[in-house]
Amino acid sequence: MKVKLLANILSVIVLCFFGIQTPLNAQSVSKGMNYVDLTMAAENSVNAVVYIKTEFTQKNSVWDDFFGGTIWEHLFRSAPSTYPVQAAGSGVIVSSDGYIITNNHVVEDAVKTTITLNDKREYNGTIIGTDPSADLALIKIEEKNLPYLTFANSDSVRIGEWVLAVGNPLNLTSTVTAGIISAKARQLDISSRQHKTEETYLQTDAAVNSGNSGGALVNAEGKLVGINTAIASGNGYYTGYSFAIPSNIVKKIYFDLKEYGQVQQAFLGISIAELNATLAAEYGLNDVKGVYIADVQEDGAAAKNDFQEGDVITHIDKMPVNSLAEVRGVLKTKSPGDKVQVNIVRNGEKITKNVTLLNNEGTTDIIRR
Repeated sequence: MKVKLLANILSVIVLCFFGIQTPLNAQSVSKGMNYVDLTMAAENSVNAVVYIKTEFTQKNSVWDDFFGGTIWEHLFRSAPSTYPVQAAGSGVIVSSDGYIITNNHVVEDAVKTTITLNDKREYNGTIIGTDPSADLALIKIEEKNLPYLTFANSDSVRIGEWVLAVGNPLNLTSTVTAGIISAKARQLDISSRQHKTEETYLQTDAAVNSGNSGGALVNAEGKLVGINTAIASGNGYYTGYSFAIPSNIVKKIYFDLKEYGQVQQAFLGISIAELNATLAAEYGLNDVKGVYIADVQEDGAAAKNDFQEGDVITHIDKMPVNSLAEVRGVLKTKSPGDKVQVNIVRNGEKITKNVTLLNNEGTTDIIRR
């Protein structure tokens, strides 16, 4: 009896170790091994990601605490003592002639910016322009034939897709971590030194820490899908969630800062509310898809195209929009003068409108710094 029981146990163990091997092998052969190799993406990316060291001038805190810094300077003709403060972050080379994208909070108020390449060459960086509302900045170094990353289409990124975060966390240069896209069009309110940003982000579980700011989020092909910007953490260190500005937004802002020194922001001229079951019932809607137009601004692009309060926008340029973040995400990639197709529902009727977007002055003119 004991021998028979032992034989049964052994047969179960053998089945556990070997019985599933044949189906797995058969599946692997039939589907061609869906193994994702990230090594080439990592090797190419580290050479296009730079270490950014910034220096700030800060007043001595004792002076500020006791004298406030203004009237005493005037009366006694003396200035408060200052001392240099250093910070560090990452950046991404996006052109062979030395244009680098990073976060605005990495370089904001810096009096000196030093760029170190992966091969340890150092350069002085010149800030070309910033967009504090998007937390992005453009830096230039004087060099040619640099390795750089090309932009991926972040709208095509899929939840569950493998990505790499490349940067310089905690002063550990050229660090690569892996994860997946956890969510898209994630809306966050993030405050930097002087600005509050309300952007739409890619969420990933790739490990990101202090120093990763401004670094690259790349796909398995080694193309840039986002600029790493923030983490969700109660202690300032990575705890499972990190966020990146999508590459389509980065690409648009890069072009504007390079060409005009200022971002050309496009507006529809509406205030919207996100729909849920309660609001849909309150507004007498049959569906919770889309965003509800709560107000149409006078002389805005929407007003000029007969949008009305109570209309529900379902798509912009064929992209479904079900949240404020998704609407912002689409408009952030557009410029004043661009024409977009907007699908709305009004009293159950589906309507398509072709709208020319305007700037905040109600025109399509280029605004230069």
